[in-house]
Amino acid sequence: MARERSSLRDNTSAQIGIGTLIIFIAMVLIAAVAASVLIQTSGVLQQKAQSTGKQATQEVSSNLVVKSIEGIRAKNSSTSMAENISLLKMKVGLNVGSSPVDLNQMVISISDGANNNDLIYGNNEKSYGTAMSDFSSSASADTNLEKLLTSTQASPGDNAAYFFTVSKIRDEDVSFSQGSPIMNTGDLVTIYVSTVSGGDLGYTTIGPVTTSGSQKDSTLDIGPRTTVSLVFTPEAGTVTSVDLVTPSSYGTRETIQLYP
Repeated sequence: MARERSSLRDNTSAQIGIGTLIIFIAMVLIAAVAASVLIQTSGVLQQKAQSTGKQATQEVSSNLVVKSIEGIRAKNSSTSMAENISLLKMKVGLNVGSSPVDLNQMVISISDGANNNDLIYGNNEKSYGTAMSDFSSSASADTNLEKLLTSTQASPGDNAAYFFTVSKIRDEDVSFSQGSPIMNTGDLVTIYVSTVSGGDLGYTTIGPVTTSGSQKDSTLDIGPRTTVSLVFTPEAGTVTSVDLVTPSSYGTRETIQLYP
């Protein structure tokens, strides 16, 4: 019986000619275009990933901390005081490792249960199209506080209902000024919010400011047993909320500790 054998042959033939060359060049060009698209896409994705990571880090690291809140009553003398709180004095700092916070871009929402004010920093001229009436970047914090309590303009209206002011307590790196209120880790500031009510407009003094009875209505009414809600919303970072209930009686005290 004959044994069948098979043999393998090498195919040494190849495609030649101008047609083959054109196909080869086309394949090279397609591969180059595809590689260029991939490189460009990966670059865009990398940039977006870095930007998103930076924003996410800022969102979780920019945290305001409210250290304390005091309420100050307007007065004529030590025995003649307003029934309601006329000014909130809030000490605010930053958490350890927090990113810088620009108070010029922060919004403070305050509610007394019936009325609500959305307040911006006195030097912010973007939200309402104008800065706080009579605000000065070169003036002292007490001067700007006086203007917060006593000045008004046609739009948006009384400073007390639309703005807040700030003074620094600790600022080691000199990052804070009235014109550029930047807070870094370790900084401590006092934020002033006017809560003057309509029935307390005739008193002559509120805290360090002599108002001579010219203070403006904030539309808020913070009497005894009032639930007050404060929300601090920075440009970037987490929102800080504080809820408190005022004491059942203010007695003869000019300054009332409200928080903590």
